[in-house]
Amino acid sequence: MPNKDMAASTRPNVIWLLSDQHRGQAMSCASDPNARTPNLDRLAAEGVWFRNAVSGFPLCCPARGSILTGRYPHHAVPGHERPLPEGMPTLAHAFNDAGYHTAWLGKWHVDGFRETAGRAALHTVPRERRGGFETWIGYENNNAQFDSYCHGHRGDTEVPHFRLPAFETDALADLFLEEITENARSERPFFAALSVQPPHDPYTAPAEWMRNYRPADIELRDNVPPIASIQEQARRELPGYYALIENLDANLGRIREHLETLGLTDNTYIVYASDHGDHHGSHGHFRKMTPYQEAIHIPFILGGPCNRHYQLAHETDAVLNHVDFAPTTLGLCGIEVPDEMAGYDYSAVGRRGQAESADTPDAALLQCVEPSGHGPSVDLPWRGVLMRDGWKYIAFSGAPYLLFNLNDDPFEQCNLAHHAHAAGKRRELQQRLREMLLAVGDSFPLPELP
Repeated sequence: MPNKDMAASTRPNVIWLLSDQHRGQAMSCASDPNARTPNLDRLAAEGVWFRNAVSGFPLCCPARGSILTGRYPHHAVPGHERPLPEGMPTLAHAFNDAGYHTAWLGKWHVDGFRETAGRAALHTVPRERRGGFETWIGYENNNAQFDSYCHGHRGDTEVPHFRLPAFETDALADLFLEEITENARSERPFFAALSVQPPHDPYTAPAEWMRNYRPADIELRDNVPPIASIQEQARRELPGYYALIENLDANLGRIREHLETLGLTDNTYIVYASDHGDHHGSHGHFRKMTPYQEAIHIPFILGGPCNRHYQLAHETDAVLNHVDFAPTTLGLCGIEVPDEMAGYDYSAVGRRGQAESADTPDAALLQCVEPSGHGPSVDLPWRGVLMRDGWKYIAFSGAPYLLFNLNDDPFEQCNLAHHAHAAGKRRELQQRLREMLLAVGDSFPLPELP
């Protein structure tokens, strides 16, 4: 139910801009020398940047299931191309009940369609499996950003498949601006999500953005090993990756300008985030699925009516997780968070001048419930914990896997998981992980430690 103290006419709007595979390090405000993200930088400077935000399961389908429902993957979407459970409510249902108009545009990827059955871009997601959104114009999955298709519904009207007339991010942003315009004509507040495939591979952007990056100019992260094949692939792919990010950043700028034109700036929160990161050669890995920072660290920036007039960046080291997206978004609007959502409401942290609650989490739970088989990556299930103080511990069922102090070792180059002098910290963090697994009903068998 909506907060009784927040009248419908004064409740804020919320926009989500979700990207796919955008690692949290790849922004100029995060000191990435390759990135050009002036609009994200501005959003972070005027708003609140959760610089330790993570994807608790660095894979599209599980992460998106948790983002939509506020539930952990083992209770929502446990693996690749697995569906959201029948009838499971999303945050759209809570917004609908509070009188909001709800809209989703773009990538969905929680209907369970398997690519072996055909092209996911042309799969029709049934109306009852579109998360309860009043407007839903999207697609299940599509790894071809220059050949994108959408379908869905607007209210009671079904929208058949149609091909986007331009590059995906630009075309979906055009549709999104139209959606915002329609919502501005209504007296109802709105929650609207724009979900785009880029900067997910294939790493190819329109020429006007690609021309800004050359393989020879790319600065690789310190943890990309000096192996010729790995560095060559990273340099081949990263120019397109950064071009996709710059294009996405420009579309964020378009959305903000449109809000200003419509007079909605002072009553609309904007959340920018991604489902997981991308290795690009770090530790010899590519894409996602490992618990290394390049895969789990994501951007999460909250800008809005309480923040835009400030010019000093506000950052928090809170370890916001993917299950926290929905509770935090509902909290911004004064809407009671449903009991079934396991995530934490960080909305108070997202408002300048408000002190954090004593119950703010000190850790984020990390999971790989069902390995996807994507390579080169990890092919065994694992569980882990990222502490707010910078320690991270990961375990397989039979043995400890990783242990890092990110304060001293931000590139995770010294694994302490089997160092004798770190045995006490290993036991401490495994006990914390055990407590978190028990609290969320995850029966993963942790290893026995001496």
